[in-house]
Amino acid sequence: MLATEKIEEVLETVRPAIHQDGGDVELIDYDEVEGVVMVRLMGACESCPISMLTLREGIERRLKDQVPGVTRVAAV
Repeated sequence: MLATEKIEEVLETVRPAIHQDGGDVELIDYDEVEGVVMVRLMGACESCPISMLTLREGIERRLKDQVPGVTRVAAV
């Protein structure tokens, strides 16, 4: 399985919680050399004051745990 496919699979597991708050997350790119996953937070997440907490504690932590090579997640 490609790393981007695994990343999408993990994002699917966090989407239900994000959707409950009126938001969504979209995979933009994955830099395999640096291990950086670039995502776009959408909907309510764009202006939410705790969106960076969601990004770090929810999305980034799961991706680092479940996808070998991921070092961080960046919102673009």
